[in-house]
Amino acid sequence: DSLENYKRITGQVDGNGKAISTNTETSGRYHTDWLNMMYPRLRLARNLLSDDGAIFISIDDNEVHNLRKICDEVFGEDNFVANIVWTNKEGGGSSDSKHFRVKHEYILCYAKNKEKSKINGLAVEDVDRYKFSDKHENTRGKYQLIKLDSASLGYIKSLDYPIEAPDGTLIYPNKGDQKVSRWRWSKEKLKWGIENDFVVIKKDINNEWAVYTKQYLNCDSDGNIKPRTIQPMALIDKFSTTQSNRLMKELMDSVVFEYSKPYQLIELLLRIGSDNNSIILDFFSGSATTAHAVMELNAEDGGNRKFIMVQLPEPTDEKSEAYKAGYKNICDIGKERIRRAGEKIKEEYKDKENIENLDI
Repeated sequence: DSLENYKRITGQVDGNGKAISTNTETSGRYHTDWLNMMYPRLRLARNLLSDDGAIFISIDDNEVHNLRKICDEVFGEDNFVANIVWTNKEGGGSSDSKHFRVKHEYILCYAKNKEKSKINGLAVEDVDRYKFSDKHENTRGKYQLIKLDSASLGYIKSLDYPIEAPDGTLIYPNKGDQKVSRWRWSKEKLKWGIENDFVVIKKDINNEWAVYTKQYLNCDSDGNIKPRTIQPMALIDKFSTTQSNRLMKELMDSVVFEYSKPYQLIELLLRIGSDNNSIILDFFSGSATTAHAVMELNAEDGGNRKFIMVQLPEPTDEKSEAYKAGYKNICDIGKERIRRAGEKIKEEYKDKENIENLDI
């Protein structure tokens, strides 16, 4: 039950306490050893999660199917949130397979309780499209016009009703006998929209009457005043490990830890899965990428997130750049990265109010 016994069980040291190679694919118990290592951590992770908390687990093709099974057992199938695909490699893709170019990994997301868990929306990127102003700008912000008719949502008879134009013309979502499009809003919602100035009826570029809804930047479609956000995609097609290596070389003077996660990727996951006062726990902290991401995000939005980094002091290879740079184990790399990243973040945000109070 001691740390030493744990290390022997997981194959990190031999009976004499001497470090040996970790689990390799040549081992006949490769998958079993990996599962035995993951299972207790995931059980503990579930116990430590807040009731509205979520966990994100990065994994590749080799174990993603096994990981799903463990997580379904530990968290419950009903608490599966998403299997996010992350394109982690630049260029044409990996040459690891002779059949396909593989340039992605996965990030599994599970909740402690899916009913209580909240996945945050992300900030609107195409702000330039919100170019129209009206008398509500001070509260609702600027807006863009979205056509009320939609063919992509599928035809519904109850949403195929006439809307009267200013000259008395009746407007339908379909032309002639077509039954393809429908209105996005019900009659009741349209009545509310007209009364509350969320609807515009005007002629389009073809000089035909069309119905539009106003989509405001700081107001939702039910009239609630709040910044508009977009639902996050389960595909992340930016932030590569090559990019992370470049950052590590710049920050640490050499690539002392290869293929760490880009801190921008972890920062994105924090935006999605945490709030300003969350505690972020990383069971495999490595070079402390998560700590870097937490400090960066706190600097950006003034949050008070805290991090806990967990990492066994695995020795670095004597021939590696890390060992030559004086880092005898992985924890030494992580601690120094936290120091350097913190100072770098304070320097980058030096003109921001209260940045001197940022906890680094």
